[in-house]
Amino acid sequence: MSSKRRVASGAVLAALAVAQGVLAAPGAAAEPDTAEAAPARIHEIQGTTRLSPLEGDRVRVDAVVTATRTFGSSRGFWIQDPRPDDDPRTSEGLFVFTGRTTPALTQGDVVTVEGTVAEYYPGDPATTAAQSTTELVKAHWTVTARGARVPEALALGPGTVPDALTASPGGSIEHAPLRPDEYALDFWEAHEGELVSVIDARLVSRSTDYNELYVTTKPQQNPSARGGTVYLGYDRPNTGILKIESLIPFSQRPFPKADTGDTLTGVTSGPVEYDSYGGYTLMASVLGEVKGNGLEREVTRAQLRGELAVATYNVENLSAVDGEEKFAALAEGVVSNLASPDILTLEEIQDDNGPKGAGDGVTSADETLRRFTEAIEAAGGPRYEWRQIDPQDGADGGQPGGNIRMGFLFNPERVRFVDREGVDATTPVAVERDRRGARLSVSPGRIDPQHPAWEDSRKPLVGEFVFKGRTVFVVANHFASKGGDQPVHGRFQPPARTSEQQRVQQATVVRDFVDDLLAVDRRANVVVAGDLNDFPFSPTLRELTRGGTLRSLMDTLPESERYSYVYEGNSQVLDHVLVSRGPRRVSYDVVHINAEFADQASDHDPQIVRFVPR
Repeated sequence: MSSKRRVASGAVLAALAVAQGVLAAPGAAAEPDTAEAAPARIHEIQGTTRLSPLEGDRVRVDAVVTATRTFGSSRGFWIQDPRPDDDPRTSEGLFVFTGRTTPALTQGDVVTVEGTVAEYYPGDPATTAAQSTTELVKAHWTVTARGARVPEALALGPGTVPDALTASPGGSIEHAPLRPDEYALDFWEAHEGELVSVIDARLVSRSTDYNELYVTTKPQQNPSARGGTVYLGYDRPNTGILKIESLIPFSQRPFPKADTGDTLTGVTSGPVEYDSYGGYTLMASVLGEVKGNGLEREVTRAQLRGELAVATYNVENLSAVDGEEKFAALAEGVVSNLASPDILTLEEIQDDNGPKGAGDGVTSADETLRRFTEAIEAAGGPRYEWRQIDPQDGADGGQPGGNIRMGFLFNPERVRFVDREGVDATTPVAVERDRRGARLSVSPGRIDPQHPAWEDSRKPLVGEFVFKGRTVFVVANHFASKGGDQPVHGRFQPPARTSEQQRVQQATVVRDFVDDLLAVDRRANVVVAGDLNDFPFSPTLRELTRGGTLRSLMDTLPESERYSYVYEGNSQVLDHVLVSRGPRRVSYDVVHINAEFADQASDHDPQIVRFVPR
């Protein structure tokens, strides 16, 4: 439940009454506004909605400094009123933006601040889906006392933040009155700029490349089997997740490295700020210590002699310009953790000069795949062969110049690839009939590559394999990304998932192709695998599985194990393996070796299916 902190010592109250200028000369941000300022309290500035009722006004505020940001391009300090009102909707904290000016202030300074009330948006206010931050700009200030007691931080526990994320009015929530006792996003907005704290919090993500930690304040909310928090539905938000960044200069304390399931021990506290990446964030002026929990990378079992093992792995923009370290780490995962599968579908294989050659016409990936297969052999794996199709330059999306595509690796000692000539980037593969059943017109081939569903996106790659005399069709996929979707924590609710439309179209094209295969041979062995960039409960997966053509193996796992990727603290699914009814004795595993670890070869975990072809 939302509550006010009624901590205001006599020293603080007395200090607030001290005449301006008695202790220190004024400080100022760049280009201070000289308009006359009206006295205001912070809760009056914050108001009872997300937007300040005083936006654009020049105000004068008396408050105590709770934290400072002394590095980066968005420097400033937070202030908090030690005399809160009785309205749980109004925050008592506020950020004072000083630009690149480092404020010469410390926690406990009592200040009189004059500034203009503004709503900061990360991007164009007319188009961004992010929420705003209420702040003071063009500010100048005077220290009137030092060493004052600061308001007590609100301790966050399992029952503090509401379980429901927000009301969903079908548009902007900015003007709606806050209901912090009912909705998590309203709770955080009602505490914007105020001090909050967590104690001995479990980390639900690795430490990110952007110096972020994600913890949960609700340890029992959808826990994963390995210490994370699993995202299980659009209507099941994980409102216990909280992002943490550090206000401590990294020269004084390097940002900690952590794996999922570690513990952020002791007290971590600081003011709340909205970030368009990750949502509401605890900006830590006090940061606890990371205690490891010994999370280990998983190792799957080896396939039996009569089982065919097919794995899928997004290798995160692998190209021939990458260093040996990345190739070696990926290869170790294939050999030691995936037990050298018979077939691998690979996503994000780049061309031989990677993103450096944007627009240069280079699309070949032979050098990239040669280095990868040699690294696998050096790690003790088989001498894999590969098949892939060079895309048209710049036509498949992804990192500019990288020309990412799917590819197959296969162990020729265990499986035979059926090569049929006539393949190129634009020729569609067709299903044909022969005396043994279904076959591909070209192999490898691309599924309907000219279809508008694949505009600026990877085209599925299909290959025909033979294992112990049985034909197996494998479709490698990398559907369109979620770029352009509105954030879950943004100002528009429910958020628009505009990218979903393209993925649903792509799912239809793939499923129609599988239907063509099964129309020729209803018992055909078909595996559809790859990075589908969508959730098990999404319309994309519903379209792929519509009519029972394919079944999703992710749905066969316990809920606590349904994830292959970690984003903004949510352990979630982007990668999938689906099979037709042909395969028998199916055994499926998501092998967690990357997504949960600070040290990772890729941001995705691979998956593997083992079965006996019919």
